[in-house]
Order: sequence, then structure tokens, then C-alpha cells
Amino acid sequence: MPKTSSPLSHQLRRICRSMLLAFTPFALIAGGFYAHMLWTTNFHPVIAGELYRSSQPSAATIAELQKKYGIKTIINLRGDNSGRSWYDNEVAQAKELNINHIDFKMSANHELPQARAAQLVEIMRDAPKPLLIHCQAGADRTGLASALYLAAIAKTGEATAEGQMSIMYGHLPLSFTGAYAMDRTFEKLEPWLGLSSS
Repeated sequence: MPKTSSPLSHQLRRICRSMLLAFTPFALIAGGFYAHMLWTTNFHPVIAGELYRSSQPSAATIAELQKKYGIKTIINLRGDNSGRSWYDNEVAQAKELNINHIDFKMSANHELPQARAAQLVEIMRDAPKPLLIHCQAGADRTGLASALYLAAIAKTGEATAEGQMSIMYGHLPLSFTGAYAMDRTFEKLEPWLGLSSS
């Protein structure tokens, strides 16, 4: 005897199909935006002449940014990746151009403890400027690092600092995303940064 589906299972399939159709355009737009950030380096000044942010720069981009903006230090938030071409090319180009290269490993999907945030702030404060901070897409880790710089070093207001973690740079401040760990980190660090906890 053939098995028939119940009205409930039919209804569930329709709901799943509808959700998939609704989510697909969002996924395509988000994926396209992410690819665009990688291809265009997602470069932005945080404080002109002092701090810049980007996605993973190529060797040619590093040379161009040094010539145009006088970059003296690169802070790579992806950590030491010796043996990977993007990393080896970055280190070689920085050395050739006499740019300080600093590795600081952090994850976009895990909160940054206060002790590690303090290390990053100290590195950014003491490094020769102008600085270029980058991760892979220049959206999440770079956003948090830029926000920390503005709050802890430049002493800007909370809204200005938090503005570095926005859709404008490719960061989605949505609680169901893994990268929301960056937003949670900043919120937890606000008292330490001397900001009112919101």
C-alpha cells in the first residue's frame, strides 16, 4: 500500500520551501558583498594619517598603500600563517618596504578576553604609525580592533567606536551570526574602556 503524506508534513515542506526562498536572496547578497570586500580590499581610514583598515592586502596593495598613505606598521589579525602564500607574500613585501609587521591572532567567532584586548591596545598604541590593520575580509576582527583603538587610544565616544563594527564595513551585527562575538566583546569591555555599558 503506497504511503501518503499527512497534511502536517505537506505543510512543513511548504514552510521550509518558503523559508529557503526567502533566505536565498539574502545569502546571495551577503555572499556577493563578502566577495566584493575581498576583491576591493575593503580599505577605509579610521583616523586619517594614523590608522587604516582593510581586508587581506596583496603585496601590490601593500606597496600602493605605503606609497599613498605612508604605512609604517601592518597588524595582521589572522596570526602567523607561515607557509601560506598570502602570509609569506605579505611578510616579504613588508620587509622589502621596511614596514613593521606584527601578527596578532584572533577569531571573529570567539570573544576576545580583556587581557588579550589589552595586549592588542598596547601593540596598536606603541607601533609606529600610520598603521594598517587587517584580517581576511576587513569586517569583523578588523572592526573590533578599530573600535578598540578609537575607544582606548583616541578616546572617542562609544558611538564612534562602535561604528567601526557596522554593515558599512561588511560586519553584520546580528546575534545569530558567529561574528557577533565581536559585538559581545566590545559590550563586555565597555567598563574597562571607561564607557558606559549599554
